[in-house]
Amino acid sequence: MSDVPKTQKAVVFEEVNGPLMYKDIPVPTPAKDELLVKVQYSGVCHSDLSIWKGDWAQQLRFSPKMPLVGGHEGAGEVVGMGDQVTGWQVGDRTGVKFISGSCLTCEHCSAGWDQHCVAPGVSGLLKDGSFQQYACVKAATAPRIPDSCDLAGVAPVLCAGITAYTALKNSGLKAGEWVVITGAGGGLGSYAVQYAKCMGFRVIAIDTGDDKETHTKELGAEVFIDFAKSGAGMIAEIHKLTGGGAHAVVNFAVQDAAVEAATLYVRTRGTLVLCALPPNGTVKSHILNHVGRGLTIKGSYVGNKLDTQEAIDFYARGLVKTKYRLGELSKLEEYYQQMLDGKIVGRVVVDNSK
Repeated sequence: MSDVPKTQKAVVFEEVNGPLMYKDIPVPTPAKDELLVKVQYSGVCHSDLSIWKGDWAQQLRFSPKMPLVGGHEGAGEVVGMGDQVTGWQVGDRTGVKFISGSCLTCEHCSAGWDQHCVAPGVSGLLKDGSFQQYACVKAATAPRIPDSCDLAGVAPVLCAGITAYTALKNSGLKAGEWVVITGAGGGLGSYAVQYAKCMGFRVIAIDTGDDKETHTKELGAEVFIDFAKSGAGMIAEIHKLTGGGAHAVVNFAVQDAAVEAATLYVRTRGTLVLCALPPNGTVKSHILNHVGRGLTIKGSYVGNKLDTQEAIDFYARGLVKTKYRLGELSKLEEYYQQMLDGKIVGRVVVDNSK
C-alpha cells in the first residue's frame, strides 16, 4: 500500500444533527480480513440524511458511532488488504455497501439472510462509510463490480438498487401481475420501476409532479398516478386499472398516509412490502380489512450477497440504468437540503475527489 496517502478528505459529524465537516482525517488501515477501497464515487441516500438527523434514534438496534463518516453507496477499487484476505487483488473493483460485513455464522447468515446478521458491519452507521476517499470493507461480503460498469452509475446500485430489487423479489409477484411503486420518482423508486419491468411485472408509479411522470414513464412505468391530483380517488382508480387492486405494493414513500392507502388498493391476498423509513413511521391497517382480505405486510431490508450480485448484473448488462446528477463530496450538505425540499429526481452521486 505504498501509494496510499496517510490522510484523506472526508465529511464527518461528531454528534447527531451536528455540523457536517469537510476535513482531513487519517486513511484507515484494513484489518486482517478487510479490503482497503479507494472510493471514487458515492451515492447520496436518504438513509444517510436520516442517520445524520437522528430520525431513527428510538428505533435503531444500534447507536451510531461518533464521530461518524456517513455514506454506504461507494464504488471504487481495491488498493490494499489484510494479510488473511484471499481471492482479491489490488485493482479489483468493489464498493461500500450498507451491510459491509457480517459474521457469516449466526442463524440469519447461515440461512442466506446476512443483511439481518446479529453482529453486522453497517457502513455510515456502525463504521465509517463512503463519504471519504478510502474505506475498509470485509472481503468476504464485498461486492464484485465488473469492469464494464461505470463507477459513478453503479455506486447507487449498492444500496438503492439492491433494496429495490430485493423488495420486488420478496413481493412474491409473478410475471404479468400488477405492482404499485410509491415514491417512484425518487432514488429507490427509479430502480424499482426498472427492475420490475425487467422481471415482467406491470408497473403503476405513484409520485407527484410532471417531471416525475416523465421520468418514471421513460423508465418503463405503464401508468403514472399523481397522488396530489388524484387525492381520495386514487384507491378506486387503482382498483379499476388493475381489475381488483394491485397484486403487490412496494412502498418507498415516506408518509404514513401512503402506507395506509396501500392497504386499501392492494388486491385481496396481495402483499405490501415496506422499504421506506419515515421518522417514527407506523403502519395502520384496519384489522377487518387486513384479516378479511388476507393481506400480507412485510418489511424488506437491503439484500443479501446473492441479491447484491444479481442487482449489479442487471446494471452491468445495461438492463437497469442510473439517472444521477454528479456532485462534489464537499457540497454534501447542499444535497441533503435539496433532498429535504423534494428537488432531487433520481440520485445525486458525489465525486469523492472534490
